[in-house]
Amino acid sequence: MRLRLLPLALAFPLASSAFGEELKVHAAAGVKAPFLKLAADYEAKTGHTVTVVFDTAGAANKRFLADPDAALLITTQALVGEGEKNGRLAGGTSYRLGETVAGFAAPPGSPKPDISTPEKLKAALRSARRIAFSDPARGATAGTHFMKVIETLGIRDEVLKKATLAQDGVETMRLVLEGTVDLGVTQTSEIVQANRAALVGPFPKEFDLATTYSLWHRAGLSPAASGFVALITSPAGRARLAEDGVRSAAGR
Repeated sequence: MRLRLLPLALAFPLASSAFGEELKVHAAAGVKAPFLKLAADYEAKTGHTVTVVFDTAGAANKRFLADPDAALLITTQALVGEGEKNGRLAGGTSYRLGETVAGFAAPPGSPKPDISTPEKLKAALRSARRIAFSDPARGATAGTHFMKVIETLGIRDEVLKKATLAQDGVETMRLVLEGTVDLGVTQTSEIVQANRAALVGPFPKEFDLATTYSLWHRAGLSPAASGFVALITSPAGRARLAEDGVRSAAGR
């Protein structure tokens, strides 16, 4: 009997098919906790491997555009809409996943300031010794909004003198939970995912910011990637998102 050796180029696809496909996803950090759980569930059920790279919404969008091998993008609906309009996200499909609001966090067990009105928020920000928020230069949605708010309140320079610019909301919450800062500004989904006891509350209604997250993928998804999309957008997937502070948003 003669054994025939397959060329490497043919052998690797066969191995990939036998042991599962590797999926790469670029996602906003605001959905980190539920997506880690969804990825783990999908891996356990299918044998496929899901790697999710988390960053700010803007940075995740840029990473996906520069990564033709990535299967899925999860970022803000605003960025998806902009990409579809300017042609950088062309010929694909998008799904609205849910929304969250920007808010404030404080170390669990510490006094929580009243931030229910613009004046009370201003007083709380002036009283805080240290404040953390995600770097607007890295495409942070909540950080960009916070800069506009402190400008409107007339305390921009005062706040920035005692501010720490975090890489993303996950790092903001790490600083809060370590007690390194007195207040953190990020999406409420990131706050409850890190520690529900840290939630102070959303911005006052005058400065309310609701962010809708969407999933986008290119045409011609593999069966494995299509299966993961089906899980994410299923009732069970949306329930998992809601548990971690990403409220349901109807529509596709």
